[in-house]
Amino acid sequence: MDIFIQYIKVFAVGGALCAVGQLLIDKTKLTPARILTCFVVAGVILSGIGLYKPLADWAGAGASVPLTGFGNILAEGVEKAVHADGFLGAFTGGFTASAAGISAAVFFGIIIALIFKPKEKK
Repeated sequence: MDIFIQYIKVFAVGGALCAVGQLLIDKTKLTPARILTCFVVAGVILSGIGLYKPLADWAGAGASVPLTGFGNILAEGVEKAVHADGFLGAFTGGFTASAAGISAAVFFGIIIALIFKPKEKK
C-alpha cells in the first residue's frame, strides 16, 4: 500500500506542475522557451528559500524530474560548490551537479537522431 501512496504523490505533484505549464501555454503569450526558463528559475528560487527540498523529499520523482527539479539541482550544486570552493563555486557548481543529466540528454539525443529520420511537414 505504501508504494501506491507514493505513486499517487508523484503523479499529483508532477501532474500539477505539468498543468501549470499547460495553463501558461494556453492562457498567456509566453513562448515554450520562456516557460521552460520560468520553470527552471522557479526551481532555483524555491530551492534557495528552502521550499523545494521538502517538496522533493515528499513527492520524489514528481518534483525532481520536471524542469523545476533541474533548477533545484543547479541551486544545490552551486550551494555545495560555494561552500567548498568559495566564489569560483558559484560558476562551477551548477555544471558539476547537473553534468550526468545533461550528458545523458545529449547522448540519448544523438542516438535517437541517428535512429530516426526527420520528415517534412505537409
